[in-house]
Amino acid sequence: MAKMTPSEAFVETLVANEVTTMFGIMGSAFMDAMDIFAPAGIELVPVVHEQGAAHMADGYARASGRHGVVIGQNGPGISNCVTAIAAAFWAHTPVVIITPEAGTMGTGLGGFQEGNQLPMFQEHVKYQGHVNNPARMAEYTARCFDRAMSEMGPTQLNIPRDYFYGDIDVEIPQPMRLERGPGGKNVLDEAAAMLTKAKFPVIVAGGGVVMGDAIEQTKKLAERLGAPVVNSYLHNDSFPASHDLWCGPLGYQGSKAAMRLISEADTVIALGTRLGPFGTLPQHGMDYWPKDANIIQIDADNKMLGLVKKISVGICGDAGESADALTERLDGKKLACDATKKERAKKIADEKAAWEEELTGWTHEKDQFSLDMMAENDANGTGYPSPRQVLRKLEEAMPPRAMVSTDIGNINSVANSYLRFEEPRSFFAPMSWGNCGYALPTMIGAKKAAPERPAIAYAGDGAWAMSMTEIMTCVRHDIPVTAVVFHNGQWGAEKKNQVDFYDRRFVAAELTDQDFNKIAVAMGAEAITVKTLDEVGPALKKAIDLQMKERKTCVIEIYVTRELGDPFRKDALSKPVRHLAKYKDFV
Repeated sequence: MAKMTPSEAFVETLVANEVTTMFGIMGSAFMDAMDIFAPAGIELVPVVHEQGAAHMADGYARASGRHGVVIGQNGPGISNCVTAIAAAFWAHTPVVIITPEAGTMGTGLGGFQEGNQLPMFQEHVKYQGHVNNPARMAEYTARCFDRAMSEMGPTQLNIPRDYFYGDIDVEIPQPMRLERGPGGKNVLDEAAAMLTKAKFPVIVAGGGVVMGDAIEQTKKLAERLGAPVVNSYLHNDSFPASHDLWCGPLGYQGSKAAMRLISEADTVIALGTRLGPFGTLPQHGMDYWPKDANIIQIDADNKMLGLVKKISVGICGDAGESADALTERLDGKKLACDATKKERAKKIADEKAAWEEELTGWTHEKDQFSLDMMAENDANGTGYPSPRQVLRKLEEAMPPRAMVSTDIGNINSVANSYLRFEEPRSFFAPMSWGNCGYALPTMIGAKKAAPERPAIAYAGDGAWAMSMTEIMTCVRHDIPVTAVVFHNGQWGAEKKNQVDFYDRRFVAAELTDQDFNKIAVAMGAEAITVKTLDEVGPALKKAIDLQMKERKTCVIEIYVTRELGDPFRKDALSKPVRHLAKYKDFV
């Protein structure tokens, strides 16, 4: 036991958990602790808006595999973080949000910046620690860090602002980390027996493969089975794209090769994935999820087993450990799928080649609205390239080891077909939360964690406006990133619903024509404007050179046609019905 102030106990517990970087905006609520961050070796990265800070903490954690930490002023500074913490929750990211609150002597009186901060986050965190006595500061702080790792998601540390002061006797707890293991022997044996009889096994590699650094174990299992490997939705970095067995992502705007192959599976190994509902919806006109296949689901969270899809065997274990355990059980055994391994390899290669050929030729959307927009584009003489053409060129120009974040929206979702990676912790998306304003701040956090890697954020012009001010964070604090802004002057994802369901009655869908590059330059960044297809690749190369060689942030604003991809939420919409006479024409 040592005598400390609660602020010192708080900071020393951060040090014990190897915290070196935090994101947030300074505030009086935690200023006593903030005063000793620097001598403790902790950098507080000041941001423009607290939502951006929490996204940065998310990106930092996802890129590094360590905690991301965000802090802000009680009340509005904390409430600004809710959206980003929800995104981290659905990405299973170990973010610790530290929420100083109003002092205990003013609680319930409606004082300045007072709010009940625990209910704000209760649906979006795995654990909430409320410091109810200054002497318990280190205890609760440590528990929040431990639970973020063990529960695989955000935790909240709530601290009354007057509890940073005083004297306490305290012992700083050492971090506790779980060893998850491969799962139970009986279920592993059952899964292995099922795999010996499988004639067409397919592996779905999910986020657990990335978070568990289980790529090599997944490769060994896939190679033993000769099984095609498909990425779960928005986890395109869960298996190397250069591997012969890689087939691309499932879900919205995913790979037709992946969908065709999994539709033939008689056994599916869902490795480190909850099989989320949006990530397995029909796409490209294909209801591809195999109805009669055996499903072996492996997840470190037992609550995910069988939650979304009916399963045959559920294994609660680490993705890599479980994959190794299954490979060991199959080693030296005669498998039903061995007899057709060569035939299956050819089918995998053929399906991938067919999809690549289709994707290369798929330069424009083919629905009538997009055709009309192309005609308008030609009539105006702009010559802007289509989103698909641009995404293909960006893919071709992508530097090695690039990290890419995508915002939510029409073009960013189409990018799912074009983003391929060779290593984990490379792809960052807002997952099931689907919030705008995600990509740029998340990539800033990832770049802070991995400064040696190229960092690229994709955003549409609508989503970009929500977060572009964090360019100032890049410039002020020497965190260079590259942002690609797709400029088509519309909220494309929702506008497509107005095309398909509301007879092109556009309400609030249009965006006025700002020059985002001028704004970027005003914030201190470099900027490149692209209006023709042959400028795309060179622009990305130049921006990456600026980032990696000169440590400069660059915004690439790419003007594209107003084509729209497949409806984003057609699963949740239906043709309108009107009963009142004044609305009779609105059908």
